[in-house]
Amino acid sequence: MEARKVPMKMHTRQAMIAYVFLSIPLLFFLGIRILPTVYAFIMSFSVQDADGFSIENYVRLLHDPIFWRSVWNTFLYLIITVPLQLVFGLLIALGIEQVTRFKWFYRIVFFLPYMTSIVAVSWVWRLMYDSNIGVLNQILKALHIPQQGWLSDPDQALFAVSAMLIWQMTGFAMLIFLAGLQAIPRQYYEAAEIDGASKWKSFWKITFPLLNPTILFLTVIGAIQSLQTFTQIVNLTGGSSGSIGGPLHSTSSIVVYMYKQGFRDYNMEYASAITVVLFIMIMIVTLIQLKVLNRNTDL
Repeated sequence: MEARKVPMKMHTRQAMIAYVFLSIPLLFFLGIRILPTVYAFIMSFSVQDADGFSIENYVRLLHDPIFWRSVWNTFLYLIITVPLQLVFGLLIALGIEQVTRFKWFYRIVFFLPYMTSIVAVSWVWRLMYDSNIGVLNQILKALHIPQQGWLSDPDQALFAVSAMLIWQMTGFAMLIFLAGLQAIPRQYYEAAEIDGASKWKSFWKITFPLLNPTILFLTVIGAIQSLQTFTQIVNLTGGSSGSIGGPLHSTSSIVVYMYKQGFRDYNMEYASAITVVLFIMIMIVTLIQLKVLNRNTDL
């Protein structure tokens, strides 16, 4: 009997230690993620200077033109940036795979924009876009091409922000695509070469189908990041000389509008309602992507 009690006590002690270590990240997750989310959801059904639950904030959202402009802008960021990030990232990854020397150098060069501080990158691009001293307008002037307003032009501002987002995120897509390309067995390409398949056909029949999990991952991550775009817009269009999300709300995203409502207008209840809507949008977009892109990749 005594011989059986010792291993049982050791097993119980090990289980208790495991539960203690697991409880630390669990409590952190509950305190930082779950509880604030629940609190924001409850707050979205309340109104300033009023008691009880109300759907007034959501009714107001339905009739808020600036909110719907922000929604439209956010989906434009998604539609413009995510596909181009994937295309450029894949092309660069395929090019690096063909290089025989200094692959590490090219990986670092293209991944560097993603590692650099978002604030620093945004301000560099803001200086490049400056209508008076910006390098882009200086180049256009040297080529005798009319100078552009970039961030000050409502028709160009969103595309100017999107260009920076694509430039910054392409390196991340490139790195993930490189990992996906290296995971594809070389035997498939050898068999295709023996059968006389061209490189283009090998790409469409082997590379592209087997990269489907990588494409799915990058699409989901890119979509979530696009729907949450904030820091780049604030630093490109904010400050003493600009209005966040301007001009004419042409670059405002849902998160930017939520920030302005909550921390500039101090209407936290309305900002919470915007947060709930954003959460639902992210969930719907992610589920659609998983349904559409997650297909069988067996050759």
